[in-house]
Amino acid sequence: MMDSATYGRIAALVTNFSGRKITVLGDLMLDRYIRGSVRRISPEAPVPIVKVTEEFTVCGGAGNVAVNLARLGAKTSIISVTGKDGAAKKLSHELRTIGADASGLITAPETATIEKTRVIAEHQQVVRFDRDPLKPLSPGLEKRVLAALVRQLKNGAEAVIFSDYGKGLLCPGVITKAIGLCRARRVPVFVDPKVEHFRLYKGVACITPNVMEAFGGMGMPQKYATPEVEALGKKIISELRCRSLLITRGEHGMTLFTAHACRPAGMLHIPTKAREVFDVTGAGDTVISLFALAWAAGASPEDAALTANFGAGVVVGKLGTAAVSKEELLESMRSWTKVVLK
Repeated sequence: MMDSATYGRIAALVTNFSGRKITVLGDLMLDRYIRGSVRRISPEAPVPIVKVTEEFTVCGGAGNVAVNLARLGAKTSIISVTGKDGAAKKLSHELRTIGADASGLITAPETATIEKTRVIAEHQQVVRFDRDPLKPLSPGLEKRVLAALVRQLKNGAEAVIFSDYGKGLLCPGVITKAIGLCRARRVPVFVDPKVEHFRLYKGVACITPNVMEAFGGMGMPQKYATPEVEALGKKIISELRCRSLLITRGEHGMTLFTAHACRPAGMLHIPTKAREVFDVTGAGDTVISLFALAWAAGASPEDAALTANFGAGVVVGKLGTAAVSKEELLESMRSWTKVVLK
């Protein structure tokens, strides 16, 4: 899968990531982490007592996609809606710290910024609680979101990533209009989809669902055997008329489907590259980031998928919402190349 020739080609591709202009459109959230240790069970209820040793916040959702892109050298911009609160200030600060263009963050005082808080003890997640006020976008906010997208397209965006966490920003109106705006400027769209919006993503460059989202999005019972996944992929390519489809399959790796003239044309199974899985949080963000960035840098869908697979193998070995750097990506590829060449 990764011989020396393939490694050389993809390594050259990775060096071409720098300066690529990528825009992220989607649900931005603040991920809070509370870490500690457990030594006893509470006398008040049958629950563990976590002695807190560390607390921190990171960009989550579409924000983690932006972090991945920035760490890989892309000129990253993000478009989303936040509340007028402390979480929004933290997110704006974090995004600007990594060099992302956060001018597309729209403040809506009538709502609150999405937050997810995870309590982790002994490398295990004990509980997660969410603050996500699900409110449909007002017509005024929808216009502001689309106007922000137009600005980024005029500024030379080479690809647009839709990071759909189902939290309200990517509503049907925004999805269809945003795809139309990108298509008018011949800018490819890459989608990390949510089940309820799956069939709206027609004619995009690539969709990257996990296997549950892929079956659920097509209204089909979930199956995991390779023949069923192959049939599903061909069905999605035909019905949504997308140029490619990358289904992530956990321990079974990924399966890439490509199209020619809106019909299924090729298929590639890619085994997982994860050495040890600690946490899958954010792995889908890394996959969509690397696939879109590699495509923008001139990769074939096959090389973009291989690159994304190596990146995912890195981040699942980290605890919590995580991103991958160029150095980590190249080291992962080098190590597997050595294995193949032995």
